[in-house]
Amino acid sequence: MAPEPPLLTMSGITKSFPGVRALDGVDLEVQAGEVHCLLGQNGAGKSTLIKVLAGAHQPDDGEITWRGEAVRLKSPIAAMRLGIATIYQELDLVEGLSVAENVFLGHEPTSAGFIVRTGEGRLAAKALLARLGHPEIDPARAVGDLSAAQQQIVSMARALSHDVRLIVMDEPSAALDPDEVDNLFRIVDSLTADGVAVVYISHRLEEIRRIGDRVTVLKDGRAVAVGLPAADTPTRDIVAMMTGRDVEYVFPPRPDEASENITEPVLRVQGLSRKGEFAPVDLELRPGEIVGLAGLVGSGRSEILETIYGARKATTGTVTVAGKQLRPGSVRAAVAAGIGLAPEERKAQALLMTESVTRNVSVSSLSRFARVGWIDRGGERRAAQQATRELSLRPDNPDTPVRTLSGGNQQKAVLARWLLRGCRVLLLDEPTRGVDVGARAELYAVIRRLADEGLAVLLVSSEVPEVLGLADRVLVLREGHVVHAAPAQELDEHRVLDLVMEGSPTP
Repeated sequence: MAPEPPLLTMSGITKSFPGVRALDGVDLEVQAGEVHCLLGQNGAGKSTLIKVLAGAHQPDDGEITWRGEAVRLKSPIAAMRLGIATIYQELDLVEGLSVAENVFLGHEPTSAGFIVRTGEGRLAAKALLARLGHPEIDPARAVGDLSAAQQQIVSMARALSHDVRLIVMDEPSAALDPDEVDNLFRIVDSLTADGVAVVYISHRLEEIRRIGDRVTVLKDGRAVAVGLPAADTPTRDIVAMMTGRDVEYVFPPRPDEASENITEPVLRVQGLSRKGEFAPVDLELRPGEIVGLAGLVGSGRSEILETIYGARKATTGTVTVAGKQLRPGSVRAAVAAGIGLAPEERKAQALLMTESVTRNVSVSSLSRFARVGWIDRGGERRAAQQATRELSLRPDNPDTPVRTLSGGNQQKAVLARWLLRGCRVLLLDEPTRGVDVGARAELYAVIRRLADEGLAVLLVSSEVPEVLGLADRVLVLREGHVVHAAPAQELDEHRVLDLVMEGSPTP
């Protein structure tokens, strides 16, 4: 018998936008039942390629074959009808609708062709959620009330509500804790066992080893490697193909002398708590010091940062900056005292995506450019450009729309905002989420340099090696409690994971 043709073949795909050739003759072949990992730095062409596959972009040239037959994917609906579903990193859910309504959006169960059978939809959604290992998610609950991890599961349930044969997952683990990642991989294994193919995009190369069968690498819009065996291709080779150079996974060196021995704390947090989110926390942060918070999603890490910043009002406790106690629940007071926050969801919570780099950098410092009711645009632009140059933001053009920047450079724009503001305490929540390998190394160097210049940094990351590699001291959180505190050099990844899974609060 003749071998089965590939489920999907994309041959010589090209796509150009004004001034940019996003894809330049890209090939991709996916077999039924395999996990095919698509790798590349931000700007390599991954997003454009999956949008072509999803029917959201039309290629300028090339051919797409589905189950051995040439097809044109004229729209996302056409792709879905063939059995191709895409789960984007920025989830396209409707927060005001229920879980069940989101799962069956566009193909709701109906009677007489127009009466929506709500009860039937909820039962079907509940069955899909159970298949995904999350029977606890209420199909009647509003999606906007769910955590990021739960919303990811709802998006996957929506894909499975169709008769899919291929699912594209774009950074699916970015908002998940280790337990949720394990559950994600269980789901992927179940899907591939049923013959469903998965195109898996991730910046976390260790995940590729765990879940991938084959790897295709993009660089500058070209496929520099197609269908390599994931298990047998060395990580160093993959990184070199992605970046065009070798990248050492080495964090910047810590200062020789601990800052806590020579300076007073700039930030003091005493007995800070929020009912139902985290128990009383005490911590001190000195100029030049990086303190890391390690723990699972839901352990209270982000909530602590947001409460210090004033975005959440504390139930108990105080926050003091340079000897001045801040008014609880006041972002204005925190910013005035010198606290800056780079939040986890930078696109939704930090950046003005349709505005220029200049406006995004200057937005927290506009008063310094005010001239009798007018903004000194020239001064604003020059100051923003100086701040971004100090962080090596690229391209070096303050008029560039921030939405066109890579993830790493968007994060630099957020950091430049607080650098221009002159903040003394910088709160970083998942600073390298969605940032490629090469850009991560640059961000690590930027964060350490800012600390070396006297900035105090409080860091949250789901990646334990990142916390241990960047931080001077680490607080380990479990279910809202600090269960351990120690210098980073006294901890390793296994010890931290043991603590977050089984630790008990420190006396």
